[in-house]
Amino acid sequence: MLFNETKKTITLGDGRTIEISTGKLAKQADGAVVVKMGGTMLLGTVVAAKDAKPDVDFMPLSVEYREKYAAAGRYPGGFLKREARPNDSEILVSRLIDRALRPLFPADYHAEVFVNVTLVSADKDIQPDALAGLAASAALAVSDIPFGGPISEVRVARIDGQMVINPGFSQMKAADLDLMVGATYDNVLMVEGEMKEVSEETMIEAIKFAHDEIKKQCGVQMELMRELGKEAKREYCHETNDEELRARVIAETYDKAYAVATSSSAKHERSDAFDAIVEEFCAQFSEEELAEKAGLIKKYFHDDVQKKAMRSMILDEGKRLDGRRTDEIREIACETDYLPCAHGSALFTRGETQSLTTVTLGTKLDQKMIDEVLVQGDEQFVLHYNFPPFSTGEARPVRGLSRREVGHGNLAWRALKPMVPLGEENPYAVRVVSDILESNGSSSMATVCAGTLALMDAGVKLKKPVSGIAMGLITEGGKFAILSDILGDEDHLGDMDFKVTGTADGITATQMDIKVDGLPYEVMEKALAQAKAGRLHILGKLVEAMPEPREDYKPFVPRIVQIVIPSDFIGAVIGPGGKVIQEIQKTTGTTITITEADNKGFVDIFGPDKEALDAALNRVKGIVAVPEVGEVYTGKIRSIVPFGAFVEILPGKDALLHISEIDYKRYETMEETGLKEGDMIEVKLTGTDAKTGKYKLSRRVLLEKPEGWVEKAPREDRGDRGNGGDRGDRPRGGDRDRDRGGRGRR
Repeated sequence: MLFNETKKTITLGDGRTIEISTGKLAKQADGAVVVKMGGTMLLGTVVAAKDAKPDVDFMPLSVEYREKYAAAGRYPGGFLKREARPNDSEILVSRLIDRALRPLFPADYHAEVFVNVTLVSADKDIQPDALAGLAASAALAVSDIPFGGPISEVRVARIDGQMVINPGFSQMKAADLDLMVGATYDNVLMVEGEMKEVSEETMIEAIKFAHDEIKKQCGVQMELMRELGKEAKREYCHETNDEELRARVIAETYDKAYAVATSSSAKHERSDAFDAIVEEFCAQFSEEELAEKAGLIKKYFHDDVQKKAMRSMILDEGKRLDGRRTDEIREIACETDYLPCAHGSALFTRGETQSLTTVTLGTKLDQKMIDEVLVQGDEQFVLHYNFPPFSTGEARPVRGLSRREVGHGNLAWRALKPMVPLGEENPYAVRVVSDILESNGSSSMATVCAGTLALMDAGVKLKKPVSGIAMGLITEGGKFAILSDILGDEDHLGDMDFKVTGTADGITATQMDIKVDGLPYEVMEKALAQAKAGRLHILGKLVEAMPEPREDYKPFVPRIVQIVIPSDFIGAVIGPGGKVIQEIQKTTGTTITITEADNKGFVDIFGPDKEALDAALNRVKGIVAVPEVGEVYTGKIRSIVPFGAFVEILPGKDALLHISEIDYKRYETMEETGLKEGDMIEVKLTGTDAKTGKYKLSRRVLLEKPEGWVEKAPREDRGDRGNGGDRGDRPRGGDRDRDRGGRGRR
């Protein structure tokens, strides 16, 4: 038999099913599965090296999530791209998988592991990222690679007050909570998502709801492992320890390290002091001995001395590395309008973490174009986060954007997005850029705070200010301590990194990574309560620095005005082949964009100054304006014909001024009137022709009536009796007699 396929089915609460199958595709991988929901299929594969590379003392895990355009029957944006590099969305999903898997590999397992999840078939209403973690875990489950799972990840959304697992794209429009939760059968490992100012209680409810579903998915994977005989994993030996050396390192360095930990010194001073302790210990060995033992000495000092000293100090004394209490926030300094030529800017410093953030306002042409396999459109608000090496004092070159930078920027973007006015409320494209100049913990949360200040400095009418805080956890032997506003070392050596952002009224975004087993929900609830207090404290500092958005944009900010027109007029503004809109832009020096939604046209005019903006605005208004009977217009004579003149009363709208309506005096020819093409003339719109619907003008009614003038009652029109058609609009016969009879006598 060519295939020996095994299938398992997971049934969601609403009756939808997820199928896991193995044994048919990618059989030479260490583990391979296909996860199928509706028409969406993901191929998950995992391969691990047989042995670890020399001198590798960490877990070299590589996770790649990729989406094939063919999965949805689409061509990629360019043939040369060939889907060669992951886009931001794929990077973010890769990080979601990685963060849930990485803590579950054995600490002493150092072989390279490559996890690949590929979207091979895409149902247009199913969100595949919610299935990617399940595919990765199931591939590991059917392999012999050592792994402490299985895990699964699900999306939970609150829609119309109800929690829903793995909703479709179409359902998300009504959601006020969107969380991705990763967990084992027993413990929550990872949470990330965005919310519309929900409470801490609602967030905990959503996590619990998601975990209940994950337990079912983990149970099915366990059944699959047992059925395939994959419960026993491969044997390995990637570490050789020296317990005697470990004991010497602890005995000879712990007290010194504890003294440094409790010294409340700055980050680099503390780091240098720890390095000096290690160097002093190493000095008692010869070069030959150090060549063999240096790696183990550093490992034992980090794991058994430095980490233990910090944790003991916090748990036993309630004191942190920089001397703060567990719930104390570092000193904060805020400054707005720091960069005089930026549209908006802010410098936010909290302890040894600093963000210099700018805001740039642009047109719809500057909006980010999204062209993913299942998501296409434009993004009006974007946020970019940069983390240069000098921010931590590292001597290395700046390379391309890291996955960490993409992830941190996305978290800050999600935090601010609900509060940034978009659409009709704000015609500008908005770009926020956070450059981290110093970093010692929680730079993404500094980005949220600096972003709030910079947006308000730019004059963007932020609905509410947003602040963010990173929480930590130290737990051991039944004791635990929750840390507010964590340092980099507290993140690195601690048990949790829990970032929470929000307004005074609720949470807007969160990201949580838990590194320990069995974190009770009570601890999570306490962490959220402490985070709220810290978040509100930071928010007070932001409001103190910038109480509300700038009333108007800065003088050098290009201005945008938006008008709404009936969709029927969009073609008239654009003109044939774009001729009209291009001519307006060229003559006024403006940029004009038009979008259509809800049977309306939204015209955004972007100009360098008020004069240019007004000129373009008047042109567009003239095109879309509807002439009103009884209104007086000043128009230009476009052409002279034997029976009158055609006058442009509004841009692109001509109407006939009949020769009989020019004056109370009777003219036989247009030459007698003295009017010529190009003349500006004041006329009144008196009505429309009953047969043709064309506009009729009169100049005569705006003139003073001659003495004794008597207006005759109009007769029924006898119809046009033009000569060769060139006098077809001029009244003849009885109308002409009426004109004569109505002449006043002097």
